[in-house]
Amino acid sequence: MKSTADSYSWFALQTRCRYEHFVAAMLRGKGYELFLPVYVSQRRWSDRRKNLELPLFPGYLFCRFDPTERLPIMVTPGVLQVVGTGKNPVPVSDAEVAALQTAVKSGFTREPWPFLQIGQRVRVEYGPLCGLEGILTGFKGHHRLVLSVTLLQRSVAVQVEESWVRPIPQQRVCGRPPLAQHPNHSIIGNSEEALATERGQL
Repeated sequence: MKSTADSYSWFALQTRCRYEHFVAAMLRGKGYELFLPVYVSQRRWSDRRKNLELPLFPGYLFCRFDPTERLPIMVTPGVLQVVGTGKNPVPVSDAEVAALQTAVKSGFTREPWPFLQIGQRVRVEYGPLCGLEGILTGFKGHHRLVLSVTLLQRSVAVQVEESWVRPIPQQRVCGRPPLAQHPNHSIIGNSEEALATERGQL
């Protein structure tokens, strides 16, 4: 790999089902920088319980590389495609990947979550997640910070304390000034027809 690998963007790789860890190990062996975000899920059998590390984005992982030299990645067993538009790879937002990396490093409880775009946006002001922004949601008596990967249309939720976050003020969208009212209370616009009517030309 080139020494300038850190300057490359992150891309999402789609893998065969349950091949995420295998592909990650293979690509690391080739020298690529990989990020496979996982969470712990407890599975119960009749005689025992076991904690498993499962991908937060099943079927996907993130890799940093030069998109013009992606053949070594595409020939890796288990890799299906680089996510993009048609045959053109589309990079994942660096900020979104960084947020996921922070969430994973924090050690807080996390899990896959339905993709969210609408909701109360907040900024974490305290703790290991300080600086992260996302959507705050409540579920089963706990608060969760929802982080999304727009390209994949998928989200993850990290459990947080409500006291750690502060709402992000929503920006108001400036609209047109209210239209002037005619003395007879009918609304008059600025179209030629309205002006002609007012002047008795119609």
